[in-house]
Amino acid sequence: MGREEAVDGGGEFAFSNADFARVRQLIHARAGIALADSKRQMVYGRLGRRLRALGLGSFRDYLDRLEAAPRDAEEWQSFTNALTTNLTAFFREAHHFEILARFLADRAGRGPQRIWCAAASTGEEPYSIAITACEALGTDAPAVEIVCSDVDTQVLETASRGVYPLDRVQGLDAPRLRRFFQRGTGPNEGWARVKPPLRGLVSFRPINLLHVDYGLRGPFDAIFCRNVMIYFDKPTQRAILERFRPLLAPDGLLFAGHSESFFHCADLFASCGRTVYRRTDGSGSAA
Repeated sequence: MGREEAVDGGGEFAFSNADFARVRQLIHARAGIALADSKRQMVYGRLGRRLRALGLGSFRDYLDRLEAAPRDAEEWQSFTNALTTNLTAFFREAHHFEILARFLADRAGRGPQRIWCAAASTGEEPYSIAITACEALGTDAPAVEIVCSDVDTQVLETASRGVYPLDRVQGLDAPRLRRFFQRGTGPNEGWARVKPPLRGLVSFRPINLLHVDYGLRGPFDAIFCRNVMIYFDKPTQRAILERFRPLLAPDGLLFAGHSESFFHCADLFASCGRTVYRRTDGSGSAA
């Protein structure tokens, strides 16, 4: 039995090297995600839930079914959701929110400021952006519009609800908790809900960053796209950044993740701080 036909033994479902290669090709084409060899067990565990739900006995059967129904949007979305990693927290990479606060305060009075959170996950990042805007501009109704998107529709549902277990908000200080969250009582004990004024600052929609047209109107004063580019190869990263550039205001800020670098696209964006970028003038210098 050759390497390409080797099958994991002892598992609930037959899962060959060829099956894993198909999964990698399909998720790359669908969402731009480049799965490493080390993600094999993760793929087995997450997609195994779909096989179980559909009553299938092997990954080959599942992938055959998926490819035979290219218009089955629901199952394709389930496939994508299963392989999307969503690790987030309130005020993760805190220095970005300090930079954002100064940036928003400096631009106060220019009119409504627009921010796009391009990898919203379960909502902690968008609500951190909204809290920062309220604090920087000194009001619970700041002149900001925060558009939030993700390729995973399940996490967007969680984000839209704005309800979190108390352990998810325990890192926030007491004044922030009182100002921006309602603590559940009775049957809702152990949960916290984002207060309506803060919730009203954000809107959520599904967007696949691989699509040529995001259906968004620019310019945005800031774009947050953090800890998602690491899942894309360099050509995919460049294609996405080429689409970001015209959506970002010439003096706007692009926030990247702590382990991400866009130096290979210096003709599009130039570093202006710790994983913060500005549009270039085409020569590699900040515009």
